[in-house]
Amino acid sequence: MTKIIFVRHGQTLWNDLGKYQGHTDIPLSKLGIEQAYKVAKRLKNEQVNVIYASDLKRAKHTAEIIAIEHNNIPVITMSQFREINFGEWEGKTYQEISKLYPDLLQIWLTEPEKLIIPQGETFQEMLTRAWSGLNYILANHKDETVILVAHGVTIGAIICTILGIKLNNLWRIKQGNTGISIVEFYNNKGILTLFNDTYHLHIS
Repeated sequence: MTKIIFVRHGQTLWNDLGKYQGHTDIPLSKLGIEQAYKVAKRLKNEQVNVIYASDLKRAKHTAEIIAIEHNNIPVITMSQFREINFGEWEGKTYQEISKLYPDLLQIWLTEPEKLIIPQGETFQEMLTRAWSGLNYILANHKDETVILVAHGVTIGAIICTILGIKLNNLWRIKQGNTGISIVEFYNNKGILTLFNDTYHLHIS
């Protein structure tokens, strides 16, 4: 059995401002760093073999903080686990997008699988690259425990696929900052055993 512990990155300033980030490389905020230390403490008793992360700063930094509790094992970054590319939407708030792209936003909210964001990615393009990264991990870390730090849409799309849920239902899958989800893989078939656990953020 291969155990993958999915962790969404800590908060960024753009998260706090409600701006779409995508591939824009925004660092963790002060609160995001605090959240990363809390999730690291939550995971310190896991017998982790390897830590992977998206190569964007907010995910990589979260993973590096988690690695402190695991003898500072190196963090392996992979661009396959980046957030969806929001193209022209990046740096804009929901309110700004609703004014500039009202028709596209309606598709985003109701049928996101059909959405083509100007200069961005489709959901299927994002899922295809993320799934290839997941298959790489499963092929190279059989019977190991892996921490994978990535992004809300990316993790949500992977979990939807594992559960056989269409991506149009992605907005029913919440991923909080530093939320933990665990999937156990038996012969590459995933079983979700924990979802969006953020209890560590509420412990003083």
